Amino acid sequence: MYILAWICGLGLLTFVFGDLLDRQENPNREPESVRIDNQTEVRLKQNRAGHYVTAGTINGVPVEFMIDTGATDVAIPAHLQERLGLLPTGSALAQTANGVVRVARTELNSVSIGDITVHNVRANLNPGMNGEQILLGMSVLKQLEFTQRGEWLILRTL
Repeated sequence: MYILAWICGLGLLTFVFGDLLDRQENPNREPESVRIDNQTEVRLKQNRAGHYVTAGTINGVPVEFMIDTGATDVAIPAHLQERLGLLPTGSALAQTANGVVRVARTELNSVSIGDITVHNVRANLNPGMNGEQILLGMSVLKQLEFTQRGEWLILRTL
């Protein structure tokens, strides 16, 4: 009985602290939108590492984005292609932080964060990327106004 109580206690602690760690990695799991005049605004809080990570969707499929102003296009790990229903439209060489890599080009019908949605977005399927996180690059951000203030990144429709 004593051992069962310990196991339950450890399981509960794992659940609670696992969720806490997830929130520290992505404090924007449910980004809120605000309507100001004719614009929609989403505020993203920095994570502990100083990055802006947020939940969003690509073509209606839930994903996790990391905002990357240094990325020309949206960069998607190639292994997510099927889950996102993406079709390659060609190939290209891309300069990444890890060097030059051949990527498959694709186009996203829609990219959404909160109530902000942009359409017809250039993206790359990168075979060198691991994990589930997608880099949200300038092919989306150039269609928005964005401002950093303290630990907040404010995205606003044009």
